[in-house]
Parts: sequence; structure tokens; C-alpha cells
Amino acid sequence: MSLFDNILRWFGLKKPAAATAQRRRKRLRRRKRLTDRVTLVPLRWHAQRQEVKQHAHVPVGADGESRDLPYRYARFGGYGGYLDLSRGGDGHRLQRFGLPSMRTPEEIAQWLEIPHGRLAWLVHRFDEGGRAAHVSQAHYHYSWLKKRGGGHRLVESPKPKLKAVQRKILREMLDRIPLHDSAHGFAVGRSILTNAQPHVGQRVVIKFDLENFYANVTFSRVVAIFRGIGYPREAALWLGRLTTSLVPGGIPSPDGDRWALQPFLSRHLPQGAPTSPALANLSCYALDVRLSGMARAFGATYTRYADDLTFSGDQHLVDSLNVFIPLVTKIIRSERFTVHTAKRKVMRNNQRQSVTGVVVNERTNVSRADYDLLKAILTNCIRHGPSTQNHAQNADFAASLWGRISHVHHLNSARGQKLRRLYAQIDWSR
Repeated sequence: MSLFDNILRWFGLKKPAAATAQRRRKRLRRRKRLTDRVTLVPLRWHAQRQEVKQHAHVPVGADGESRDLPYRYARFGGYGGYLDLSRGGDGHRLQRFGLPSMRTPEEIAQWLEIPHGRLAWLVHRFDEGGRAAHVSQAHYHYSWLKKRGGGHRLVESPKPKLKAVQRKILREMLDRIPLHDSAHGFAVGRSILTNAQPHVGQRVVIKFDLENFYANVTFSRVVAIFRGIGYPREAALWLGRLTTSLVPGGIPSPDGDRWALQPFLSRHLPQGAPTSPALANLSCYALDVRLSGMARAFGATYTRYADDLTFSGDQHLVDSLNVFIPLVTKIIRSERFTVHTAKRKVMRNNQRQSVTGVVVNERTNVSRADYDLLKAILTNCIRHGPSTQNHAQNADFAASLWGRISHVHHLNSARGQKLRRLYAQIDWSR
């Protein structure tokens, strides 16, 4: 009923019959024009349901697989039948990086030299939600470690069968993909020393830390990495499941803090897997490109060691800190990472400037406190015997001490030689 009809009804009046008839004729003519223009096809819902039902019960071969499957373990896509995600990819890019060409789960299993059933078992292909129902059924060992700044870190160490698969993926795939020049963590030929050297003798050093670094690298980002290096979607999905983790039900939380589990409830990179550092570096490629470009615009230098981001520059950077720091934070957030604001530091050259544990004020050096502590331990080993200094009950205390001395020698050869002379005087029979 129109507004005009409602007004007439309110005042107890009636609309003229001629006007009512004229409006009715207009509606009929309009409906006829629409009917003549568009032919409606009747919906056959029951027929479609029957067709899908018949398609779902496809013939099964002797190997237990459907004959209509495009390949083994293909997923059913509703009315469209089984999905074929093995097409596409970039074979030229795979060839350029020297990577194996794989399209289907069965080809991945052949490359890994394992049965296809084990491959499906490793990714929980037939488990509900793609996750283990209990910790005992998972392919990872889980342990919580306390952070020095508070909170807990979940370490997910793969069990032997999955670790062997991940090591092969690391050696024969991920290690062949070049990283950004600013990335120095877990890269061949780079170290904490190469990460610190570009920041020596600068007026100011600025440090950022990424919070929950591995957990923020989600499954979709890992799949995008494998897609970006040339693999089709099906292969990228399976490789992504092999290198990510989804915590099972019943995993204990540290000190009853259920919020500590929150970052790990979705599929993510596990801290403890051999492939995680390489995949984390590749996921930061766009971040490194943007931050290095922005640093150049301010006349600054940028490096990244895992989740530690470092910038340094001259007085121009000092004068621009009020603009520079918010811009860096904005870029980090836009790349879907989180800044740990409590760990952000601005260090000027009138104080000790340290980058990944290396002092960079005038040259790369070890801190005076660390050097004096190690020198005191070696001196006490000479006077009272090494057994009195092994407070952590290290099984190979001699190798542990030699490793710490080598680290100092790597940063400052003169100090390292002094410590080596003290080490040579220790009587290890005491």
C-alpha cells in the first residue's frame, strides 16, 4: 500500500476507482514487459543433489583411489567435482633456482623418498582440522621456555621423521633461494659480526624487535613463498603443511596462562624446525626492501638479524627521529609483524652501542663486562681447577670455554689471544 493510500485511509476517504484501475493496468504492463524480456529457468535443486550424490560415489580402483581423481589426495570441490590444483606454477623460475619440479603430493613423496601414505600422515591429511587430536599424536615435541623480558616462548622441535623431511627441504630447496642483502641471520657467509659491522662509528643506533616472530609467519605466507618460487598451488600447500605447525588439543600452558597459547592456535612457523629460519627470512623480503629503501632516504643504514632490526646514521638521522621511528613502526605493521615496543632502543655515541651483542662504538668488540667475566673464570680454573668453575654442570666444559674464547677472538683478536694463553695453562685433571 502506497503512502497516498495510507493518507486516504487515515482520513476515511476512498481512492477513485478509475485511478486504482489505471495503476493496476500499469503494473500489469510493466510485469509483462519484464516477462517478455527475461526467460526464467526453473531451479532443479533435487536433480542437482542427485547428480552430486552420484558423483560422490565414483568407482574405486584396485588401489583404493577414485578413478575420477586428477591425482592422489586431490580434494573434492563440491558441485565442480575434484579440484585440480596441480596446474600453473613457473617452471622457468624453478629451473633458475635449481629446484626440483613437483606438482602433486605423489611427486613430492617420490622426491622425499618416502611412501605417499607417510607424507599424508606427516601433514595430518585425514585428521579433523588437519591437526593432531592429542600431543602424543603430534609430530613435534613441545616445551615452554621463559623469556628474559618476561613471558614464555613455545619451542616446537620436530620428531625424527619430520625433521629428516624438513632438512631435505632446507638443503635442496630453501638454501638455494637468495636472501635480501640486509638479512644476516641464519645465512651462509653472514653472522652477528657482518650484521654489526655496517653500524660501527655511527652517531646513533636504533634497534627494533619483532614480537612473536615465528608465530606471526602464518601458513598462508609460507604457501605464498613456495608459490613465489614457482610451485603450483597443490605442491605449495603440501610443502607449507610440512614446514608449519598447528598445536594439538591438550597442550599444557605455562603456569596456567592460557593466553600464552594464543599466538600458536593458527598454523604457523614452528620455532625449533630446521626450515623455520630460512622461511622467516624469505617472508621478510618485502619488509627488508621497504626498510632499506626508507633508510637510504634518511641517509641511514639498515640490517636485520632474525627478529632484530637495526638502523644507524649521522646527525641528520638524530634530528629526524620523531619522524623516522613512527615510519618504521608503520611499515612493520603494514607487513603484518608486531613491534616489541619495550625492546626498542635509541643509543647515541656517548653511550655503549651494542648490535646483536657486539659493541660498535669505534670498532667491533666484545663488551668489557663479558671479557672480564670470562678472564676471571679462566684464572680461577688455573688456580683452583676447572671442576670448581663448572657451575652449570656442562658435560663438556672445556669445549664450552673454548667456544666462548673463539667468539671473543672473532670480535677482538688481541683479547682473544690473551684468553687463549690462559686456557693453555689449565690443568684439566683437577
